[in-house]
Amino acid sequence: MSQSLEDKVIVLTGACGLLGQHFTTDLVEHGGIVIIADVNQAMGLQLSAQINDQHPAKSEFVYFDICRKSSINEALAFIDKKYGKIDALINNAYPRNENYGRKFFDVEYDDFCQNLNMNLGGYFLTSQQLAKYFIKQGYGNIINIASVYGVIAPKLELYENTEMTMPVEYAAIKSALIHLTKYMAKQLKCNNIRVNSLSPGGILDSQPDKFLARYKKLCLSKGMLNPADISGSLRYLLADESRYVNGQNIIVDDGFTL
Repeated sequence: MSQSLEDKVIVLTGACGLLGQHFTTDLVEHGGIVIIADVNQAMGLQLSAQINDQHPAKSEFVYFDICRKSSINEALAFIDKKYGKIDALINNAYPRNENYGRKFFDVEYDDFCQNLNMNLGGYFLTSQQLAKYFIKQGYGNIINIASVYGVIAPKLELYENTEMTMPVEYAAIKSALIHLTKYMAKQLKCNNIRVNSLSPGGILDSQPDKFLARYKKLCLSKGMLNPADISGSLRYLLADESRYVNGQNIIVDDGFTL
């Protein structure tokens, strides 16, 4: 099996989201055991039940709040007791407050700080606690889901005359996350723990046709991507084929950043 993840135990935060649901299904179909690590218990249990109907015992919901150390460590203790190992962490959650996504001049300082603390801070806290586990285990793999807008300045012209915007918090979080990835890779590399990030381009999610047409003109062929277009690169970072890839940011964007 290409990029086999057979019996790898993978903790996926934000597994109930748009990307997370697809990642969960795809990783299970390639042999992985996916821990659906999310704060949405109802959706997490439903997703796990749906997957286990087709792939018995290949997924499990575990309540997981990336902003609370006690929640993370309670989840890790449960996973370790049941499975005896954790092969990888995928930081994919995206917590945000009710004011997230306002236009630049409408963003309040407190909201800006809270959103950075919840998201970037949550990725740091989760990675820190998993890294402690991985050091004791003797190996580990951390993958951060970043974005092309952590690599380049936003193309604000795409959003003109639409209700959409590219939140300033998002740019700050994702760019910092890519450098945090490199920092952690350097910090942890002598412990047989590798850390990489994956930066997708735009993902289709009911955006207006005007925006989609503008976006596609900046790409090679497809334009906005489906979650399935990202999955192969994620599997690569999880699989043994990428065992010597460390501290890197892989961009999957149909040429949007060129």
